[in-house]
Amino acid sequence: MTKSKVAPYFFLLPVILLLAVFKLYPIMLGMKNSMYAPSFLAGEELFVGWDHYVSLFADKVFWNSVYVTLFFNVFINPIQIALAFLLALMLNMKLRGIAWFRSIHIVPIAVSIPIACVLWNIMLNPEQGVINSLLVTFGLPQQPFLTSKGQAIWVIMAIATWKGVGYWAVFLLAGLQEIPKSLYEASSIDGAGKIAQLKNVTFPMMKRSLTFVAVADTIANFLLFAPMYILTGGGPENSTNVLMQESYNSAFVYSDPGRASAIVILLLLMILAIIGVQFRLLRTKV
Repeated sequence: MTKSKVAPYFFLLPVILLLAVFKLYPIMLGMKNSMYAPSFLAGEELFVGWDHYVSLFADKVFWNSVYVTLFFNVFINPIQIALAFLLALMLNMKLRGIAWFRSIHIVPIAVSIPIACVLWNIMLNPEQGVINSLLVTFGLPQQPFLTSKGQAIWVIMAIATWKGVGYWAVFLLAGLQEIPKSLYEASSIDGAGKIAQLKNVTFPMMKRSLTFVAVADTIANFLLFAPMYILTGGGPENSTNVLMQESYNSAFVYSDPGRASAIVILLLLMILAIIGVQFRLLRTKV
């Protein structure tokens, strides 16, 4: 190999090593742990092979977690991406006070997830929360919010959307600002209106940015855990018990790290399958 061919691999080596240590090694370790079970009598782990996976497929609690995870992501991902795109369009407009608005919209991003969850939990308190106080002020009935089996998952979706939309909008804003102005000028000369420009110029030129946001948002939401853990603990009646919450319960509540590792591995495979479909649907020609 010539020096010019070796140089790129040399510069990539630190990143490859970091990925191997912090990404690939934990995955391999998780696969190994999923095939062992603690033995309190022997005082050591016993090899059980695929037993954890077999038991999961017969476990109603696990399948409920799969359903809740998929239900959560089927709704929250398109909602977040659509709102982030609309927000990016607003941030890209040359309007009076837009610089102030660009500063304000990042406030939810700056608030950490645990702090945001605690604040929303206080505001959504069924008895003394400010949200129910406002509802009563306008003559509307109080709502149970996080204590309701039917409302809890939607409330967490709303909180996660409030927290994440501004973050994804930043990436989409960068994509919008990379679109050459000449394309809009040319389409305007041809008589294209704002809707036609959005359809024929903005969307095609934003496909790579949208692909990145769709994939990254999907991964983030499938792995989302803190709001469920802090606000509901997977309840009420397992209505917010996503796979990450069930994995946590298996490891730290039921003291079964093998089952927890098996859940994480299955979740990883689910994410890879969905991302593969997304890449296929949103692929672009180089």
